Amino acid sequence: MACFNSAVTTAQSPPATLRLPAASDLYAVDDLLSDDERLIRDTVRAMVRERVLPVIADHFEAATFPHQLVAEVAGLGLLGMHLTGYGCAGTSAVGYGIACEELEAGDSGLRSFVSVQGSLAMFPIHAYGSEEQKQKFLPEMAAGSMIGCFGLTEADAGSDPGRMRTSARRAGEGWVLNGSKMWITNGSIADLAVVWAATEDGVRGFIVERGTPGFTTSDIHRKLSLRASVTSELHFDSVYLPETAALPGVTGMRGPLSCLNEARYGIAWGALGAGRACFEAAVEYSSTRRMFDRSIARFQLTQAKLATMATSLVQGRLVAHRLGTLKDSGRLHPVQVSLAKRANVRAAIDIAREARTILGANGITLEYPVIRHMNNLESVLTYEGTEEVHTLILGKAITGEDAFS
Repeated sequence: MACFNSAVTTAQSPPATLRLPAASDLYAVDDLLSDDERLIRDTVRAMVRERVLPVIADHFEAATFPHQLVAEVAGLGLLGMHLTGYGCAGTSAVGYGIACEELEAGDSGLRSFVSVQGSLAMFPIHAYGSEEQKQKFLPEMAAGSMIGCFGLTEADAGSDPGRMRTSARRAGEGWVLNGSKMWITNGSIADLAVVWAATEDGVRGFIVERGTPGFTTSDIHRKLSLRASVTSELHFDSVYLPETAALPGVTGMRGPLSCLNEARYGIAWGALGAGRACFEAAVEYSSTRRMFDRSIARFQLTQAKLATMATSLVQGRLVAHRLGTLKDSGRLHPVQVSLAKRANVRAAIDIAREARTILGANGITLEYPVIRHMNNLESVLTYEGTEEVHTLILGKAITGEDAFS
Protein backbone atom coordinates (compact mmCIF):
# COMPACT_ATOMS: atom_id res chain seq x y z
CA MET A 1 0.00 0.00 0.00
CA ALA A 2 2.90 2.36 0.74
CA CYS A 3 4.29 1.79 -2.75
CA PHE A 4 0.86 2.52 -4.21
CA ASN A 5 0.63 5.83 -2.37
CA SER A 6 4.12 6.75 -3.51
CA ALA A 7 3.15 6.11 -7.14
CA VAL A 8 0.10 8.29 -6.82
CA THR A 9 2.15 11.12 -5.31
CA THR A 10 4.67 10.93 -8.13
CA ALA A 11 1.95 10.91 -10.79
CA GLN A 12 0.39 14.02 -9.34
CA SER A 13 3.68 15.93 -9.24
CA PRO A 14 5.02 16.27 -12.80
CA PRO A 15 8.48 17.74 -13.39
CA ALA A 16 8.53 21.52 -13.33
CA THR A 17 9.72 21.55 -16.95
CA LEU A 18 6.75 19.52 -18.23
CA ARG A 19 4.25 21.72 -20.03
CA LEU A 20 0.65 20.81 -20.74
CA PRO A 21 -0.28 21.00 -24.44
CA ALA A 22 -2.88 23.46 -25.69
CA ALA A 23 -6.40 22.98 -24.34
CA SER A 24 -7.70 21.91 -27.76
CA ASP A 25 -5.04 19.16 -28.00
CA LEU A 26 -4.53 17.97 -24.44
CA TYR A 27 -3.16 14.59 -25.54
CA ALA A 28 -0.65 16.19 -27.94
CA VAL A 29 -2.07 14.33 -30.94
CA ASP A 30 -0.20 16.77 -33.16
CA ASP A 31 3.03 15.16 -31.93
CA LEU A 32 2.05 12.09 -33.95
CA LEU A 33 2.28 14.03 -37.21
CA SER A 34 5.20 13.80 -39.59
CA ASP A 35 7.10 16.91 -40.62
CA ASP A 36 5.20 16.99 -43.93
CA GLU A 37 1.86 16.67 -42.11
CA ARG A 38 2.78 19.50 -39.74
CA LEU A 39 3.62 21.64 -42.75
CA ILE A 40 0.19 20.89 -44.22
CA ARG A 41 -1.44 21.80 -40.89
CA ASP A 42 0.42 25.07 -40.55
CA THR A 43 -0.03 26.09 -44.18
CA VAL A 44 -3.76 25.42 -44.32
CA ARG A 45 -4.33 26.93 -40.88
CA ALA A 46 -2.59 30.13 -41.97
CA MET A 47 -4.62 30.29 -45.18
CA VAL A 48 -7.86 29.85 -43.24
CA ARG A 49 -6.88 32.52 -40.73
CA GLU A 50 -5.78 35.05 -43.33
CA ARG A 51 -8.13 34.40 -46.26
CA VAL A 52 -11.20 32.53 -45.02
CA LEU A 53 -12.13 33.87 -41.60
CA PRO A 54 -12.21 37.56 -42.65
CA VAL A 55 -14.90 36.87 -45.28
CA ILE A 56 -16.76 33.68 -44.42
CA ALA A 57 -19.37 35.17 -42.06
CA ASP A 58 -20.43 37.64 -44.74
CA HIS A 59 -20.73 34.87 -47.30
CA PHE A 60 -22.72 32.76 -44.84
CA GLU A 61 -25.10 35.66 -44.16
CA ALA A 62 -25.50 36.44 -47.88
CA ALA A 63 -25.75 32.74 -48.82
CA THR A 64 -22.96 33.08 -51.39
CA PHE A 65 -20.06 30.81 -52.19
CA PRO A 66 -16.60 32.43 -51.84
CA HIS A 67 -15.41 31.69 -55.39
CA GLN A 68 -12.14 33.52 -54.80
CA LEU A 69 -11.06 30.79 -52.38
CA VAL A 70 -11.00 28.14 -55.11
CA ALA A 71 -7.72 29.53 -56.42
CA GLU A 72 -6.37 29.65 -52.85
CA VAL A 73 -7.04 25.99 -52.07
CA ALA A 74 -5.92 24.87 -55.53
CA GLY A 75 -2.71 26.84 -55.18
CA LEU A 76 -1.91 24.93 -51.99
CA GLY A 77 -2.42 21.61 -53.80
CA LEU A 78 -5.47 20.66 -51.70
CA LEU A 79 -7.71 19.48 -54.55
CA GLY A 80 -7.38 15.73 -54.89
CA MET A 81 -4.35 15.97 -52.63
CA HIS A 82 -4.60 12.32 -51.49
CA LEU A 83 -4.49 11.03 -55.08
CA THR A 84 -1.28 10.33 -56.97
CA GLY A 85 -0.23 11.52 -60.42
CA TYR A 86 -2.11 13.76 -62.87
CA GLY A 87 -1.10 16.91 -61.01
CA CYS A 88 -2.27 15.62 -57.62
CA ALA A 89 -0.08 16.04 -54.54
CA GLY A 90 -0.11 12.40 -53.40
CA THR A 91 -0.09 13.20 -49.68
CA SER A 92 -0.69 10.70 -46.89
CA ALA A 93 -4.23 10.00 -45.75
CA VAL A 94 -3.35 11.63 -42.43
CA GLY A 95 -2.15 14.72 -44.30
CA TYR A 96 -5.45 14.90 -46.16
CA GLY A 97 -7.35 14.52 -42.88
CA ILE A 98 -5.35 17.32 -41.27
CA ALA A 99 -6.19 19.60 -44.21
CA CYS A 100 -9.89 18.76 -43.82
CA GLU A 101 -9.74 19.59 -40.10
CA GLU A 102 -8.15 22.96 -40.75
CA LEU A 103 -10.50 23.82 -43.64
CA GLU A 104 -13.58 23.04 -41.58
CA ALA A 105 -12.25 25.15 -38.73
CA GLY A 106 -12.92 27.87 -41.28
CA ASP A 107 -16.27 26.61 -42.55
CA SER A 108 -17.93 23.30 -43.37
CA GLY A 109 -18.91 24.68 -46.77
CA LEU A 110 -15.28 25.17 -47.78
CA ARG A 111 -14.28 21.70 -46.60
CA SER A 112 -17.32 20.30 -48.44
CA PHE A 113 -16.16 21.96 -51.64
CA VAL A 114 -12.72 20.38 -51.30
CA SER A 115 -14.16 16.98 -50.32
CA VAL A 116 -16.57 16.90 -53.24
CA GLN A 117 -13.89 17.94 -55.69
CA GLY A 118 -11.28 15.46 -54.48
CA SER A 119 -13.14 12.51 -52.98
CA LEU A 120 -16.42 12.46 -54.91
CA ALA A 121 -15.52 13.82 -58.35
CA MET A 122 -11.77 13.25 -58.83
CA PHE A 123 -11.55 9.95 -56.94
CA PRO A 124 -13.97 7.98 -59.15
CA ILE A 125 -12.22 9.23 -62.29
CA HIS A 126 -8.87 8.32 -60.75
CA ALA A 127 -10.07 4.89 -59.54
CA TYR A 128 -12.44 3.83 -62.32
CA GLY A 129 -11.83 6.11 -65.28
CA SER A 130 -10.01 5.36 -68.50
CA GLU A 131 -6.53 6.74 -69.05
CA GLU A 132 -8.02 9.21 -71.50
CA GLN A 133 -10.51 10.43 -68.90
CA LYS A 134 -7.80 10.77 -66.26
CA GLN A 135 -5.55 12.78 -68.57
CA LYS A 136 -8.40 15.00 -69.73
CA PHE A 137 -9.98 15.89 -66.41
CA LEU A 138 -7.73 15.29 -63.39
CA PRO A 139 -4.95 17.83 -64.04
CA GLU A 140 -7.45 20.64 -64.60
CA MET A 141 -9.47 19.60 -61.55
CA ALA A 142 -6.35 19.53 -59.39
CA ALA A 143 -5.52 23.03 -60.61
CA GLY A 144 -9.02 24.29 -59.79
CA SER A 145 -9.69 25.32 -63.38
CA MET A 146 -12.37 22.64 -63.67
CA ILE A 147 -14.88 22.03 -60.86
CA GLY A 148 -16.72 18.75 -60.36
CA CYS A 149 -19.77 17.50 -58.51
CA PHE A 150 -21.15 14.08 -57.57
CA GLY A 151 -24.65 13.00 -58.57
CA LEU A 152 -26.03 10.13 -56.50
CA THR A 153 -28.76 11.34 -54.10
CA GLU A 154 -32.30 11.71 -55.42
CA ALA A 155 -35.47 13.12 -53.88
CA ASP A 156 -36.76 9.59 -53.18
CA ALA A 157 -33.42 7.79 -52.93
CA GLY A 158 -31.25 9.24 -50.19
CA SER A 159 -30.24 6.64 -47.63
CA ASP A 160 -31.23 3.90 -50.10
CA PRO A 161 -29.40 4.97 -53.29
CA GLY A 162 -29.86 1.54 -54.85
CA ARG A 163 -33.46 2.55 -55.57
CA MET A 164 -32.40 5.45 -57.79
CA ARG A 165 -34.68 6.30 -60.71
CA THR A 166 -32.11 8.06 -62.85
CA SER A 167 -31.38 5.68 -65.69
CA ALA A 168 -29.08 5.31 -68.66
CA ARG A 169 -30.01 3.13 -71.63
CA ARG A 170 -27.95 2.09 -74.59
CA ALA A 171 -28.46 4.16 -77.74
CA GLY A 172 -26.29 3.19 -80.67
CA GLU A 173 -22.67 3.63 -79.61
CA GLY A 174 -23.58 5.73 -76.60
CA TRP A 175 -26.08 6.24 -73.80
CA VAL A 176 -29.20 8.30 -73.11
CA LEU A 177 -29.46 9.59 -69.55
CA ASN A 178 -32.74 10.59 -67.89
CA GLY A 179 -33.60 11.59 -64.34
CA SER A 180 -32.59 14.05 -61.64
CA LYS A 181 -30.32 14.32 -58.63
CA MET A 182 -30.82 16.43 -55.52
CA TRP A 183 -28.76 18.04 -52.72
CA ILE A 184 -25.68 18.23 -54.92
CA THR A 185 -22.80 20.31 -53.55
CA ASN A 186 -21.10 22.42 -56.26
CA GLY A 187 -23.88 21.51 -58.70
CA SER A 188 -24.48 24.79 -60.52
CA ILE A 189 -20.82 25.87 -60.50
CA ALA A 190 -19.48 22.52 -61.68
CA ASP A 191 -17.92 22.03 -65.10
CA LEU A 192 -18.65 18.33 -64.91
CA ALA A 193 -20.80 15.95 -62.90
CA VAL A 194 -19.95 12.36 -62.06
CA VAL A 195 -23.44 10.89 -62.25
CA TRP A 196 -24.53 7.44 -61.16
CA ALA A 197 -27.43 5.87 -63.04
CA ALA A 198 -29.21 2.54 -63.24
CA THR A 199 -28.54 0.53 -66.41
CA GLU A 200 -29.62 -2.93 -67.48
CA ASP A 201 -26.20 -4.18 -66.34
CA GLY A 202 -26.26 -2.43 -62.97
CA VAL A 203 -25.37 1.02 -61.67
CA ARG A 204 -22.81 2.82 -63.85
CA GLY A 205 -20.95 6.11 -63.51
CA PHE A 206 -20.93 8.77 -66.24
CA ILE A 207 -19.01 12.00 -66.68
CA VAL A 208 -21.50 14.64 -67.84
CA GLU A 209 -19.89 17.91 -68.91
CA ARG A 210 -21.61 21.27 -68.56
CA GLY A 211 -23.15 22.38 -71.83
CA THR A 212 -24.22 18.88 -72.83
CA PRO A 213 -27.71 19.25 -74.36
CA GLY A 214 -30.43 18.27 -71.90
CA PHE A 215 -28.26 18.74 -68.79
CA THR A 216 -29.40 21.64 -66.55
CA THR A 217 -29.04 22.65 -62.92
CA SER A 218 -31.07 24.66 -60.42
CA ASP A 219 -29.97 25.87 -57.00
CA ILE A 220 -31.66 25.06 -53.70
CA HIS A 221 -32.33 28.28 -51.78
CA ARG A 222 -33.52 29.34 -48.31
CA LYS A 223 -31.02 27.08 -46.57
CA LEU A 224 -30.16 27.78 -42.94
CA SER A 225 -27.13 25.48 -43.06
CA LEU A 226 -24.11 25.38 -45.41
CA ARG A 227 -25.10 28.81 -46.62
CA ALA A 228 -21.61 29.56 -47.94
CA SER A 229 -21.86 26.51 -50.18
CA VAL A 230 -23.67 25.85 -53.46
CA THR A 231 -26.37 23.15 -53.24
CA SER A 232 -28.22 22.21 -56.41
CA GLU A 233 -30.47 19.88 -58.31
CA LEU A 234 -29.22 18.22 -61.50
CA HIS A 235 -31.68 17.50 -64.31
CA PHE A 236 -31.13 15.12 -67.23
CA ASP A 237 -33.62 15.21 -70.07
CA SER A 238 -32.67 12.67 -72.76
CA VAL A 239 -28.99 13.55 -72.39
CA TYR A 240 -26.96 11.73 -75.04
CA LEU A 241 -23.53 10.62 -73.88
CA PRO A 242 -20.84 8.89 -75.94
CA GLU A 243 -19.32 5.66 -74.66
CA THR A 244 -16.25 7.68 -73.66
CA ALA A 245 -18.36 9.38 -70.97
CA ALA A 246 -18.89 6.13 -69.07
CA LEU A 247 -16.49 5.11 -66.31
CA PRO A 248 -15.24 1.71 -67.52
CA GLY A 249 -13.72 0.46 -64.28
CA VAL A 250 -16.72 -0.36 -62.11
CA THR A 251 -20.32 -1.60 -62.29
CA GLY A 252 -22.72 -1.77 -59.36
CA MET A 253 -23.14 0.11 -56.10
CA ARG A 254 -19.51 -0.57 -55.15
CA GLY A 255 -18.58 2.42 -57.31
CA PRO A 256 -20.56 5.20 -55.63
CA LEU A 257 -20.27 3.67 -52.16
CA SER A 258 -16.47 3.64 -52.39
CA CYS A 259 -16.61 7.35 -53.22
CA LEU A 260 -18.82 8.01 -50.22
CA ASN A 261 -16.34 6.16 -48.05
CA GLU A 262 -13.60 8.53 -49.22
CA ALA A 263 -15.75 11.55 -48.40
CA ARG A 264 -16.79 10.18 -45.01
CA TYR A 265 -13.15 9.80 -44.12
CA GLY A 266 -12.57 13.52 -44.65
CA ILE A 267 -15.69 14.37 -42.67
CA ALA A 268 -14.45 12.38 -39.66
CA TRP A 269 -11.49 14.78 -39.51
CA GLY A 270 -13.21 17.92 -40.74
CA ALA A 271 -16.02 18.01 -38.20
CA LEU A 272 -13.44 18.22 -35.43
CA GLY A 273 -12.13 21.43 -36.97
CA ALA A 274 -15.55 23.00 -36.56
CA GLY A 275 -15.77 21.63 -33.02
CA ARG A 276 -12.32 22.97 -32.19
CA ALA A 277 -13.21 26.43 -33.49
CA CYS A 278 -16.30 26.49 -31.26
CA PHE A 279 -14.34 25.25 -28.24
CA GLU A 280 -11.62 27.87 -28.69
CA ALA A 281 -14.25 30.60 -29.06
CA ALA A 282 -15.89 29.45 -25.83
CA VAL A 283 -12.60 29.35 -23.91
CA GLU A 284 -11.65 32.85 -25.05
CA TYR A 285 -15.12 34.27 -24.39
CA SER A 286 -15.33 32.73 -20.92
CA SER A 287 -12.08 34.38 -19.89
CA THR A 288 -13.27 37.88 -20.83
CA ARG A 289 -16.99 37.77 -20.08
CA ARG A 290 -17.65 38.94 -16.51
CA MET A 291 -20.70 38.17 -14.44
CA PHE A 292 -21.22 38.60 -10.67
CA ASP A 293 -17.90 40.48 -10.53
CA ARG A 294 -15.77 37.68 -11.97
CA SER A 295 -15.06 35.99 -15.29
CA ILE A 296 -17.47 33.20 -16.13
CA ALA A 297 -14.43 30.93 -16.60
CA ARG A 298 -14.33 30.71 -12.80
CA PHE A 299 -17.82 29.22 -12.62
CA GLN A 300 -17.91 25.49 -11.98
CA LEU A 301 -20.59 24.85 -14.59
CA THR A 302 -18.57 26.67 -17.25
CA GLN A 303 -15.49 24.63 -16.39
CA ALA A 304 -17.54 21.42 -16.49
CA LYS A 305 -18.74 22.29 -19.99
CA LEU A 306 -15.24 23.11 -21.19
CA ALA A 307 -13.84 19.93 -19.65
CA THR A 308 -16.42 17.81 -21.47
CA MET A 309 -15.73 19.61 -24.74
CA ALA A 310 -11.96 19.18 -24.40
CA THR A 311 -12.41 15.49 -23.65
CA SER A 312 -14.54 15.03 -26.77
CA LEU A 313 -11.91 16.75 -28.91
CA VAL A 314 -9.18 14.46 -27.56
CA GLN A 315 -11.26 11.36 -28.20
CA GLY A 316 -12.27 12.46 -31.68
CA ARG A 317 -8.77 13.43 -32.76
CA LEU A 318 -7.34 10.12 -31.55
CA VAL A 319 -10.02 8.26 -33.51
CA ALA A 320 -9.33 10.35 -36.62
CA HIS A 321 -5.58 9.85 -36.43
CA ARG A 322 -5.94 6.10 -35.99
CA LEU A 323 -8.35 6.08 -38.93
CA GLY A 324 -5.70 7.82 -41.01
CA THR A 325 -2.93 5.42 -40.08
CA LEU A 326 -5.17 2.49 -40.96
CA LYS A 327 -5.91 4.08 -44.34
CA ASP A 328 -2.24 4.78 -45.01
CA SER A 329 -1.37 1.16 -44.24
CA GLY A 330 -4.14 -0.19 -46.51
CA ARG A 331 -6.11 -1.73 -43.63
CA LEU A 332 -9.08 0.63 -43.46
CA HIS A 333 -12.52 -1.02 -43.37
CA PRO A 334 -15.69 0.93 -44.24
CA VAL A 335 -17.20 0.08 -40.84
CA GLN A 336 -14.32 1.92 -39.18
CA VAL A 337 -15.09 4.98 -41.28
CA SER A 338 -18.75 4.77 -40.27
CA LEU A 339 -17.79 4.68 -36.60
CA ALA A 340 -15.56 7.73 -36.95
CA LYS A 341 -18.00 9.75 -39.05
CA ARG A 342 -20.85 9.01 -36.65
CA ALA A 343 -18.90 9.65 -33.45
CA ASN A 344 -16.94 12.71 -34.51
CA VAL A 345 -19.79 14.61 -36.12
CA ARG A 346 -21.99 14.00 -33.09
CA ALA A 347 -19.15 15.14 -30.84
CA ALA A 348 -18.68 18.31 -32.90
CA ILE A 349 -22.39 19.16 -32.77
CA ASP A 350 -22.47 18.67 -29.02
CA ILE A 351 -19.38 20.87 -28.63
CA ALA A 352 -20.95 23.60 -30.77
CA ARG A 353 -24.18 23.56 -28.79
CA GLU A 354 -22.36 23.64 -25.47
CA ALA A 355 -20.15 26.48 -26.69
CA ARG A 356 -23.24 28.45 -27.67
CA THR A 357 -24.53 28.28 -24.12
CA ILE A 358 -21.25 29.70 -22.80
CA LEU A 359 -21.46 32.60 -25.24
CA GLY A 360 -25.08 33.22 -24.26
CA ALA A 361 -26.95 35.59 -26.58
CA ASN A 362 -23.69 36.49 -28.32
CA GLY A 363 -23.51 32.88 -29.43
CA ILE A 364 -26.30 33.35 -31.95
CA THR A 365 -24.61 36.18 -33.84
CA LEU A 366 -22.15 35.96 -36.72
CA GLU A 367 -19.69 38.05 -34.72
CA TYR A 368 -18.61 34.67 -33.36
CA PRO A 369 -18.25 31.42 -35.35
CA VAL A 370 -20.33 29.20 -33.11
CA ILE A 371 -23.86 29.45 -34.55
CA ARG A 372 -22.46 29.22 -38.09
CA HIS A 373 -20.62 26.00 -37.28
CA MET A 374 -23.56 24.67 -35.31
CA ASN A 375 -25.95 25.14 -38.23
CA ASN A 376 -23.46 23.72 -40.73
CA LEU A 377 -22.91 20.61 -38.66
CA GLU A 378 -26.60 19.77 -38.88
CA SER A 379 -26.00 19.14 -42.59
CA VAL A 380 -22.74 17.30 -41.96
CA LEU A 381 -24.64 14.96 -39.62
CA THR A 382 -26.94 14.02 -42.49
CA TYR A 383 -24.88 13.94 -45.66
CA GLU A 384 -22.63 11.06 -46.74
CA GLY A 385 -24.79 8.74 -44.65
CA THR A 386 -27.07 9.85 -41.85
CA GLU A 387 -26.25 9.19 -38.21
CA GLU A 388 -28.98 6.53 -38.23
CA VAL A 389 -27.50 4.73 -41.24
CA HIS A 390 -24.02 4.65 -39.70
CA THR A 391 -25.53 3.38 -36.44
CA LEU A 392 -27.08 0.43 -38.28
CA ILE A 393 -23.88 -0.23 -40.21
CA LEU A 394 -22.13 -0.57 -36.86
CA GLY A 395 -24.99 -2.65 -35.50
CA LYS A 396 -24.69 -5.11 -38.39
CA ALA A 397 -20.92 -5.36 -37.91
CA ILE A 398 -21.35 -6.04 -34.20
CA THR A 399 -24.29 -8.48 -34.32
CA GLY A 400 -24.14 -9.95 -37.80
CA GLU A 401 -27.80 -9.02 -38.25
CA ASP A 402 -28.80 -6.75 -41.14
CA ALA A 403 -31.41 -4.16 -40.06
CA PHE A 404 -31.68 -2.90 -43.65
CA SER A 405 -33.28 -6.07 -44.99
